[in-house]
Parts: sequence; structure tokens; C-alpha cells
Amino acid sequence: MAEPSAPGTPGERLHHPQPTTLVETARLHARHRPDATAVVCEDRAVTYAQLHRESNRIAHALRAAGAVPGARVAYLGKESEDYYAILFACAKSGTVLVPVNWRLTAPEVSHILRDSGSAVLFLEEEFAPVLDRLPDGPPKTVVRLGATDGFGAWKADRPDTDPAVPATPDTPVAQLYTSGTTGLPKGVVLAHRSFFAIRDALASENLDWIDWRDGDIALVGIPGFHVGGLWWATQNFNAGATVAVLRAFAPRDAIDLIRGKGVTTACVVPAMLRMMLAEPGVTPADFTTLRKIVYGGSPISEALLEASLALFGGEFAQIYGLTETGNTAVCLPPADHVPGHPRMKAAGHPYPGVGCKVVDGDGKELPPGTVGEICLATPARMVEYWGLPDRTAETLVDGWIHTGDAGYVDDDGYVFIQDRIKDAILVAGENVYPAEIENALEGHPGVAEAVIVGAPDERWGERVHAFVVPAAGRRPTPRELHRFLVDRLASFKLPARYEFIEHVPRNPSGKILRRELRERFWTGTDRKVN
Repeated sequence: MAEPSAPGTPGERLHHPQPTTLVETARLHARHRPDATAVVCEDRAVTYAQLHRESNRIAHALRAAGAVPGARVAYLGKESEDYYAILFACAKSGTVLVPVNWRLTAPEVSHILRDSGSAVLFLEEEFAPVLDRLPDGPPKTVVRLGATDGFGAWKADRPDTDPAVPATPDTPVAQLYTSGTTGLPKGVVLAHRSFFAIRDALASENLDWIDWRDGDIALVGIPGFHVGGLWWATQNFNAGATVAVLRAFAPRDAIDLIRGKGVTTACVVPAMLRMMLAEPGVTPADFTTLRKIVYGGSPISEALLEASLALFGGEFAQIYGLTETGNTAVCLPPADHVPGHPRMKAAGHPYPGVGCKVVDGDGKELPPGTVGEICLATPARMVEYWGLPDRTAETLVDGWIHTGDAGYVDDDGYVFIQDRIKDAILVAGENVYPAEIENALEGHPGVAEAVIVGAPDERWGERVHAFVVPAAGRRPTPRELHRFLVDRLASFKLPARYEFIEHVPRNPSGKILRRELRERFWTGTDRKVN
């Protein structure tokens, strides 16, 4: 096992050769920095040479299992050195990694496995009980990580030579599932270029809004099934930095990792900053090595920013984007993180080479300062929604991603988010869509109709609020409804509060007036997102 790079001493900005695919990333660093630490997880460290050889073995084993180029390979588990070895193995074998949110219920997991047509499932032993509850059964090949006769035996006899399956920047490499207005998650297909385009954009203008330096040790606070977590990890692998892995975020564990390993950069959501701030006994001395925090998933409040600047020190950069844009397309640079400055309410400025426009309901571009739907044109954008050409055509129009976010662009090109068009609720950086929860709730015999909205929440950004019309002669309790949903929906989708109403407000054409129900929670705020 390798020793991590010297803590807290990041060097100059990188000048060594830059890869253009994840296949090249693995080869490059195995050749030029074989003994440098690639991954630190708990008490284990893996070098770039070890990561390269291990991913080669897995790639050969995938091919032997019948996973041809283009086949989908699912992973259900938490982050570890194994997860990243599997990521690179998929890249090298030409297969597509499908990370599955381990917080999902068995029916939700089953939909992703069925929709993706995953040929192989890598399954951490902690989540093995889900196999027996999958309505459609598991994929043909299940490789159990942590089982005595599982992962190690499956790849034991495979060579550690490079499989040499060709890959280009446009070759699909990951498929991430994001909820939608229909209630069924959609598979967003991302190519290798999604994990390189923004790095190249920053380098083209010599910008250090987000930068990677020799000797960096990067904390990945966002889960790897989320585009933010996967993107941040790959950026640091591409740069040859050390990726410090939390199996799952807990504030004390994150603080101990930052201090103990000398973490220099981190990517988190604002709720994680708030949790670390609230941890008993935490002081600025815990974060002396931390030079930059990248955060996204939701805006940061001025009060949280001021407290974070005082405790963490270093620089802050906000990123905004979608899974469909390949993660970040807009950045609020460190120089704009000035408490009280009007730009603190902005999502940021598009990167060089990223287009931004605001359109009305007919697709007509609007002038600066006018609120409409934000559209982004980025070289990191998705390939497609897997198996959904009509939905792809709705979202990706002439190279522009229609975000579903309402906002405006000012005269200096800064993007301001005001509201959401597609009703998404952001719970600790996770997109939650009302339709999925409403459909589940209306399966309860005591519910005639349900409407879900987002309400502001100090800790999580937003919370799920359920309006429920009881069925005739029935009056379910919130406890009954919670118990009904707990096996059907992931915990972050569960309503925090239930409110019983006699009828759902509708306009003359019968459309639910969701904004009317939502409005009272946001009265007095200058934007309808938190």
C-alpha cells in the first residue's frame, strides 16, 4: 500500500500531459507517477500503478462474463477503492458504469437495473438483502464485494495487462439516473468528454476558479452515484491527485479525514458545511490544510457563507449545472464570494466555451434581466436519455440543454436562479420530483389525492411537504402514511410533513395550482429556491 502525498503542501498548477479519456487517465498516471497515491479509503491506500492493474483485471473479467462494449454494468454500494477500480475497468472494457443510489428501495433499484438492461451487478455485501426483494430479479451476473467467494475469486485469474479497447471522448462511459416529472428516473448517458470539457475550458483561459495542483488531496463529500461526486473524483484522477474517500458522509468523519490526511480541496453540498459547523468542538485548526471548497447542489446563504469562511478559511467556488450538462456549466468564482455583494445571489458565470441563454415559453431568447427558462450549451452535455428519444429531444434542443430552472442573466453574463419550472425539490443537493411521491402516496387506500411541494428547510435547503386529500370515510395518520412509503421510496424522498386538505386547487382547465400551495412557504423570500 502507498503512503499519501505530503499533506497540506499542494504544489504548482499542473503542467504534465493531460488525458482526454478515463482510459488515458489510468495509463498516464500508472506510467508517470506509479507510486503516487490515487485513493485513500479508511486505513487503505492504493497507488496509481495498483489502480491501473486492478482495473485491468476487472476489465478482463467483465469481458469474460460477456459484457461487450456498450453493455451496462451496475454498481450498488458505497464509495471505496473498489468503486473507482470498477469505474476505470468499465472505461477500459468499453462498458458503461451505472452507479445505483444505495439509499433507494428494492422497487426503485429494480427499475434502474431493468431500464438500463445491466448485464452485471457489482453488489456490496451490506446491500445483499435487496437481491431477494427485486421484483424483476437480479441481472444475470452478480459479483458480491466483501463476500468470501465473491469479488476476489471472480477476478483472481485475470491478467493485469491493458485490455486496449479503443475509446474516444465521445464514447459513453457512465449512465446516471435522475428523477423526472413523470416519476420514473431517466438514465442520463455521459461520454468521456463530460469529465474533461470543463477542465479544458478553464485551462483555455488560464482560470483558477477551480484548480488542481500537484500534491492535492481531495475529499469527495458527494456520493459517487451523483454526478457531482463522480465528476469531482474524476477531475482529481485526471490531475493525478489523491482522492480521499468517505464511505458515506458524516460530519465528524469528514473533519477527522480533513485533519488526519491533510485534505487540501473538497467538494460538498451546503448542508454538509452546515453539519460540520455544528459539530461539537470543531475549530479552524481542523482545516489548516484546506485551500479550496467547491460546493453545489443548492445555493449558499450569506449567513452560512460567513460562518464557513471564518471556520474553514481558504477559497470557495460555487458550481451550478445538471446531470444532463455533465455537472457544472456555471461557476461563481472565489473572487465573487464577498458577503453582502449582490453577486452572492448568483449561480455564477458560464465557463469559457459554455453558452447560456434565457428563453420564453415559445423558445424566443430574452434580453438580460428578463426571467425565463435557463438553457445551457456545453461540450460536457449528455449524449441522451437512455431509451427515451422523445424526452431527449425535449431537453436537448439544437445543442442546448433546457434546464427547467427559471432565472435571468445580467449584463455581465452572471446567471441568477429564481425558481423552478419543472417542480423539482432540492433536498441536500438531491433532486426530488413531486410526481414520484404523489404516485406512491395515492397508492394508499386512505388517500384520494396528493400534491407534493418543496418548503424551505434550514438544514437541508428544502424539505418535502405533502398535501393530502383523504379518501371518503378515511383519515390516515401521518405515521400510517410514513410507514406505507418507507419501503417504496428512498428516505430523502419521504415527506417531512403532511397537511390534510379538503380539495386540491385547480385552474379552469383542471391543472393543479401547485404554485398556489407552495407560495405561502416562500413568502418574503427574494427567490423561490433555498
